[in-house]
Amino acid sequence: MRKIVYILFALLGVGGGLQSCDNGETYAEQREKERDAISAFLNRDVVIRLSDGEELIHVGKINTISEGEFYAQDSTTNLERNEYVVFENTGVYMQIVRKGAGEKMKNGQQKRIICRYTEFNILRDSVQTTNNSAYWQTNPDIMDVTDTYGTFTASFNTSVNGGGAMYQYYGSKAVPAGWLVPLTYINIGRQINADEEIAKVRLIVPHSQGHSDASSNVYPCFYEITYQEMRN
Repeated sequence: MRKIVYILFALLGVGGGLQSCDNGETYAEQREKERDAISAFLNRDVVIRLSDGEELIHVGKINTISEGEFYAQDSTTNLERNEYVVFENTGVYMQIVRKGAGEKMKNGQQKRIICRYTEFNILRDSVQTTNNSAYWQTNPDIMDVTDTYGTFTASFNTSVNGGGAMYQYYGSKAVPAGWLVPLTYINIGRQINADEEIAKVRLIVPHSQGHSDASSNVYPCFYEITYQEMRN
């Protein structure tokens, strides 16, 4: 069901495998390991490849910018410089690849949003889950999202084909908080014209903003995600 994925991740000096308090590590030690893993991820030219050698995602060496710099350049990240803005209050890093067709969500709006994604476990140096495969083509992850004065709440919809990959893998309707961060800055719509594309972002999500497994095992994930409004 899942494609085997190999990672070209040059000279990454972090340990593989999930760590938990059961092996004697304290939470503080786990947090330190997570910070070291994110730092290494930022500073190395990461290429994620399929088993046949085809490049899946070229992450590259990341240049971080502050929130102040991000807002000063109209809430955009420069792709040529491979910029990611870091949000100090959450520790989430975000690159806006495309702001997307349509409009930003407004106060009081509710939307059903289709997400296609790849999830890379930074500690394990491997793709952990993805719905970018033939198996999940007709059953993507769908979020039911509400905007309340700029605060977004969401849950995974399971009424359509029993839910997508995130729900099937982790068994929770809760959407990782990190997935909602881009909604303040991107448009949520559908591709109508040939020159339009739906929103796409890349994220580094620490355990505190991730799903329950990441939170309980203290590991960060890299995501590439598209956001598309679902037809009524």
